[in-house]
Amino acid sequence: MTIPRMTQMKFNPLDIDQKWQKRWAKDKLYQVLDDDPRPTWYELTMYPYPSGNLHIGHWYAMAPADAHARLRRMQGFNVLHPMGFDAFGLPAENAAIKRGIHPQQWTMANIKNMRIQLRSMGAIYDWEREIVCADPGYYKWNQWFFLKMYDAGLAYRSKAPANWCPSCQTVLANEQVVEGECERCNSPVTKRELDQWRLRITKYADQLLDQSKLEWPEKIKLMQTNWIGRSEGAEVGFDVSQYGLEFKEIKSFTTRIDTIYGVTFVAMAPEHPLLHQLTKSKQQNKVLKYIEKAKSESEIERLAVGRSKTGVFTGSYCVNRVNGTKIPVMVADYVLMGYGTGIVMGVPGHDQRDFEFARQNDLPIKVVITPPEWEGEELDEAYVGEGIQVNSGQFDGLLNIDAQKKIIDFLELQGWGKRSISYRIRDWLISRQRYWGTPIPIVYCKICGIVGVPPSELPVLLPDDAEFKPTGESPLKGIEEFVNVKCPKCKAPAKRETDTMDTFFDSSWYFMRFLSPRDDRYPFDPELAQKWAPVDQYTGGAEHAVMHLLYARFFSKVLRDLGLVKFDEPFKRLFNQGVILGEDHEKMSKSRGNVIDPDDYVKVLGADAVRCFLMFLGPWDQGGPWSTAGINGTARWLNRVWQLTQRDHRELDNVQTSNQANREIQRSIHKTIGSVTEDLDKFKFNTALARLMEYTNNLNQYWQNKQISSVIWRDGIQKLLLLLAPMAPHITEELWERLGFEYSIHNQPIPKADLRLAADEFITLIVQINGKLRDKLEVPVSISEEKAKELAMGSSKIQAQVMGKQIIKVIYVAGKLVNIVL
Repeated sequence: MTIPRMTQMKFNPLDIDQKWQKRWAKDKLYQVLDDDPRPTWYELTMYPYPSGNLHIGHWYAMAPADAHARLRRMQGFNVLHPMGFDAFGLPAENAAIKRGIHPQQWTMANIKNMRIQLRSMGAIYDWEREIVCADPGYYKWNQWFFLKMYDAGLAYRSKAPANWCPSCQTVLANEQVVEGECERCNSPVTKRELDQWRLRITKYADQLLDQSKLEWPEKIKLMQTNWIGRSEGAEVGFDVSQYGLEFKEIKSFTTRIDTIYGVTFVAMAPEHPLLHQLTKSKQQNKVLKYIEKAKSESEIERLAVGRSKTGVFTGSYCVNRVNGTKIPVMVADYVLMGYGTGIVMGVPGHDQRDFEFARQNDLPIKVVITPPEWEGEELDEAYVGEGIQVNSGQFDGLLNIDAQKKIIDFLELQGWGKRSISYRIRDWLISRQRYWGTPIPIVYCKICGIVGVPPSELPVLLPDDAEFKPTGESPLKGIEEFVNVKCPKCKAPAKRETDTMDTFFDSSWYFMRFLSPRDDRYPFDPELAQKWAPVDQYTGGAEHAVMHLLYARFFSKVLRDLGLVKFDEPFKRLFNQGVILGEDHEKMSKSRGNVIDPDDYVKVLGADAVRCFLMFLGPWDQGGPWSTAGINGTARWLNRVWQLTQRDHRELDNVQTSNQANREIQRSIHKTIGSVTEDLDKFKFNTALARLMEYTNNLNQYWQNKQISSVIWRDGIQKLLLLLAPMAPHITEELWERLGFEYSIHNQPIPKADLRLAADEFITLIVQINGKLRDKLEVPVSISEEKAKELAMGSSKIQAQVMGKQIIKVIYVAGKLVNIVL
């Protein structure tokens, strides 16, 4: 896109940026020492995928996070704020297929470019701690963790229907399917029956629901709660013993056991493993065709509102034991294996989906809970409210909410059912039929079965000579030298696992590797883990709520149970930034032509102008549109800061200032310190900058009116630079040096407000009549209640309104208002 005309800077920002970035690197200013005596503060922003170019979205996530980390550093903390690259994944492999290059070559070239761009931001990253997940020194520990989980029974292999993306040619976890489409390429997702490796995240479902230790946004906690989806109810069995099968009943989970007497059919998910055994030969063709059709559709399509609820009769019946009713067993695509048992007890009278299904398939609709004023007529829709049990045997006449407990008690006594808890969350599927990921360290032996690779033989390295073709199978399958190995136990010929790990495995513990990134003895140094972890402040996108953020919590709890760490939550605090949009207020995309390249602006206006504009455009958690006028306005303000600080303070040596003027100036300085540091602490960068802009206007006015002494001017300028330093590190470092202060500004403490000097001498007293604003009075801060009421009643505006009326009482709220009740 064409770059618009930009503000002419009063200084050379590119020279200043490069000067100080080189100086900081040479002096190792931001090197983090583990033996530093200051209290630790671990601040982390989600590390990027090496896509090739650092786009404006990266800057929007990283520059404000860096400003907050810089604030903590100036507040006296030993701050760890590292950077690395989420280097495995599909885009690199797809690029290899498309461009005919190796994924490693593509990835490392991108990382090299992005390192340069990240350095241009001027962040406080300690580059000696950088991690790259595709480095064998990193993914060796992925394999080590996997084996630990396997030994603990948390990693297992099973055959089951899996989400399949035909475009990416790989399996996806449930969390990677968004509205029935692949979250990466938006292709419709289908199902495939495959042997897959999973991690037992469901074992930790209840622990993950405990969010008491998290200072996280409520929306993220709610998303995780809903994703885990804990439901209390009952598991009830329906008798199929008449068919002489290995199983004597089929089980359904329900949260509405009070409707058990209203069951008129049972519906099984098309993927249910018992379905084929219950399907009679006469119905086999119909059922098989229906299953194939269901496999071609996403779960979102199957559950779509307004979609006709279809199904096919299996030819079998089951018995509802509570009333002896013989009811048909159906297969229906609105039933999912991902919830409950994959079998639904159909109660059309009291569940709208069941109601629609029954109407579509001419099945009975039975009322067992009375709607208000019901007199036995047919229902027009399912009744899902509370009511009195009818047609419910011994439970007739009870309120349905009271009947629930009694019915479960009865089922448990008879051995026909039991109390049960169901979860929406499913075990984490980590197998990927791709090359560019961590090889799963497993060997298959005909004699020994599944065997883990011994830790001494890690890492299992990715071979370099893979052939990249979109076949749907891992490229590793075609490499005989990789696949054919000896069994670690019996030394007989064996085969390696050729699937690689989901890349979310890499990022579920990466924050720990930053503590000792070159350690070849441990995944992380246990003493440093005790010192630094968990992360004090994490920042990143809300889109990771039920993937990365949930997986990292699970991983931390596993590490705790394995005795590797003493904490069980990875990130104490979480802040989610919003999304930066194009100047047209639309999401940035090449097709729209609204993508902003930060490099274009950095080269002309400097890194600080880009940083400050991104922090000024609106609340960080809400995001906002890029604005050419906006960044030019920010650049003009930096010009004013530059010019303001260049003034010779000696011009003010002979200025005679009054005590009142000095108090006003001191008040402006210390009020600014207090508000800016508070705003920076709370990620309110836009208001922090707005206060600094107001402050520079005040300083300029004091100078123009010759109301400020040389000493106070120099103090005011010093405070301005210190407060601005976290957001604009380059220009403040340069001006700090030019003013002759001690190097580096970033090693100086952030100013602290003197509350006595910041206090106002006067306040605005609101005067109300019957709660409505009628006047405002400027009064001394120390005004007494008696004097405040006297001044309020003496106001001409108030006298006109109260004349001839009875005053019931006068309410005084100290320092705020007087309310006269007539």
